[in-house]
Amino acid sequence: MRAWVIKEHGGPEVFEAVELPAPKPGPGQVRITVAATSVNPVDYKIRSGAAEALCPPKPAILHGDVSGVIDAVGEGVKDFAAGDKVYGCVGGYGTVQGVLADDAIADVRLLAHAPKSIPLTDCAALPLVVITAWEGLDKLGLHKDQQLLVHGGTGGVGHVIVQLAKARGAKVSTTVSSDEKSALAKQLGADEIINYKDETIEQYVDRLTAGKGFDAVFDTVGGENINASVQACKLNGHVACIQGRGAIDGGVLHARACSLHLVFMLIPILHDLERQRHGTILREAAALVDHGQLKPLIDDKRFTFDQLGEAHAHAESGKQIGKVLVVHPDHA
Repeated sequence: MRAWVIKEHGGPEVFEAVELPAPKPGPGQVRITVAATSVNPVDYKIRSGAAEALCPPKPAILHGDVSGVIDAVGEGVKDFAAGDKVYGCVGGYGTVQGVLADDAIADVRLLAHAPKSIPLTDCAALPLVVITAWEGLDKLGLHKDQQLLVHGGTGGVGHVIVQLAKARGAKVSTTVSSDEKSALAKQLGADEIINYKDETIEQYVDRLTAGKGFDAVFDTVGGENINASVQACKLNGHVACIQGRGAIDGGVLHARACSLHLVFMLIPILHDLERQRHGTILREAAALVDHGQLKPLIDDKRFTFDQLGEAHAHAESGKQIGKVLVVHPDHA
């Protein structure tokens, strides 16, 4: 089979197309004929060496998000069969090789049948961000009629948080940086828009919560922004963050008695821990997609596996809107 690998860390140009033996599924696994993947920040951080510890053995096949069709089934697999269209985040991290190839092996616990109402290729934009958003909202204990603040509501994870929170009946406010993103956030279902360049934390907390603070805050930015999230949260409230590295002011956290929850969705892949939870989330998410409550936001620029370097460069530029999709050449 063809595979697009890295033999060393570096810039977007390090991907190489090589020929490798086609893998065979083991017990509890299936082989997927790959239709598409998407670029997540962890993928280009692994490629560059910034997250070298997460890199599979070299020559490394990167990327976890995948959509495709099962063409072979391993021993003991009952809920999937050859010909099934599936999606999931299945490898590319730790000891598990990824999906930048003609065929990819997947633990069925990490998979779900793909939504039927959108193109199969587009489904590859969903798994990592959906699971991340879902786990964060669960940790926040978000429920109907609560006020949620999302920092970065039009980003890769943020656009999913907004939609999932609305599906749970919450009132959603989100920060944006431009009029274009403000309009997009409205389309995604956000109830209130905050241009953080125009309003201070105190101003939007007063305007939207009468100064009490939000019931919950989901921070997709991280770093110093965690402190802003804590400041915007109500007393005894909850903050979830997907980027925990940074200077967290423990004094402010303590003064507001906030609970801080960190989300790292790769744990089941890296440590083989509760993988079936990912499959369950993706099954429920597929139903939301097919009921019109969840839709992937995909950047206008689309790429093929032969353009992986360009796809990574675009994703790293920060100029994309939503997810950067990369389609297998046979599906382009």
